[in-house]
Amino acid sequence: MEPTKARNHRSPLAQAVAESGTVVTQMLIVRDVARSIRFYRDILGAEVMRERPPAMLRLHNAWLVLNFGGGPTDDKPDVSLGVPLVDEYASSFLNIRVADIQAVHELWKGRGASFLTPPLDRGAELRCYLRDPDGHLIELGQTRPAG
Repeated sequence: MEPTKARNHRSPLAQAVAESGTVVTQMLIVRDVARSIRFYRDILGAEVMRERPPAMLRLHNAWLVLNFGGGPTDDKPDVSLGVPLVDEYASSFLNIRVADIQAVHELWKGRGASFLTPPLDRGAELRCYLRDPDGHLIELGQTRPAG
């Protein structure tokens, strides 16, 4: 979908839902939306569909929504949203599977990504991790065919 096509809808996601019936997104709470857009666009190659908060990006066959945190609302009365508090604990992470982990690792590293380790052989898969500017964990993996 081209960003210009989304202008007929309130949100780029509305156009995507109109086309397919269902869209799954990952909401990431960030400190600085513009900084996070630059990371996901310039390093991971996401397409920016909307820049203002909540920002919306297409990352291959997935959607990312980047927005600021906040306190409870009437539809989530006991829930506050915020960035990860410590790097040593993660309750979720993006999992990005690719056909050639070595090539993607080198590409993203060359664009400025800082990986926790290089891709490691885990038997059925190769994988490594990096963090976005707010500390959200991202797994980069390559699954090996059975056999």
